[in-house]
Amino acid sequence: MTRPFRFGVNLLEPTPLDAWRAKCRRGEELGYDVLLVPDHLGMPAPFPSLVAAAQVTTRPRVGTFVLNTGFFNPVLLAREVSTTAALTGGRLELGLGAGYVRAEHEEAGLPWGTPGERVTHLRCTVEELRKRQEDGVHVPLLIGGNGTRMLRLAAEHADVVAFAGARVVEGSATGQITPLSPEELDERVAAYAELAAGRAEPAERNLLIQQVIVTDDPEGAVQPLLERIPGLTAEQVLALPVLLVGSEAEIAAKVRALRERYGFTYFTVLEGFMEAFGPVLAELQGRAPVAGGRPDAGMSVEGVPGVL
Repeated sequence: MTRPFRFGVNLLEPTPLDAWRAKCRRGEELGYDVLLVPDHLGMPAPFPSLVAAAQVTTRPRVGTFVLNTGFFNPVLLAREVSTTAALTGGRLELGLGAGYVRAEHEEAGLPWGTPGERVTHLRCTVEELRKRQEDGVHVPLLIGGNGTRMLRLAAEHADVVAFAGARVVEGSATGQITPLSPEELDERVAAYAELAAGRAEPAERNLLIQQVIVTDDPEGAVQPLLERIPGLTAEQVLALPVLLVGSEAEIAAKVRALRERYGFTYFTVLEGFMEAFGPVLAELQGRAPVAGGRPDAGMSVEGVPGVL
């Protein structure tokens, strides 16, 4: 049976309390199922932000997307998770990743390590969290990444496997990324499916959407991206799974096509596109769009780590 759609919004911008509450309420009003917070320096601290989000909303779940486990001691993180789960009324979903921005570790005075060491630390963190949850409330676990070691860990432990749809540019200290082609994402999803073949219950599959542009001129809208993604034509850029560009109906059709091709049923958009995606979300949920806001509302995502 195909899972129903779920939609999350990743809230990137630190704000005063009243503004934070207002955008969390707006996310709920627009129909988002999960209010998410990333884990980068210069962005909101995840756990207090999620508690504040839960206090002013009733329906959405709240979650991290995703914690940089290199910032945390596993035992102390387990305490944070347990307390946050309690203070959010059991609505917490915990997203974990191995980290991909070396400059943040250097700024924080934390070891960066090899990719293997970072994945090993993530595995130890997952095992510690699972052990400490055995006698408590189960917090759904999302693991994000595209590498084979990350996909294997997700196949073993995750309730949700999150595909970034992009890879970090080799040697980039700031998390610069390049998107995966549709065929490259086919291969990564197939690799995960093979690793997860023995699971009793399939995991939910998530895709992080990099940009949402509602327009009647898709080719014109992606012209600025052609300079940032060299070697691709406008047609190839428009086909990238992580970009949703076109009319609201065309974007909704692409989301349905992504579900059909890759099995993605949970989509995350960035805060800067929360309003633009709202009417599309409503169409996919089979209801009328919510009034208010405007397609170009929201913060810029220029300079955000891991964003095109």
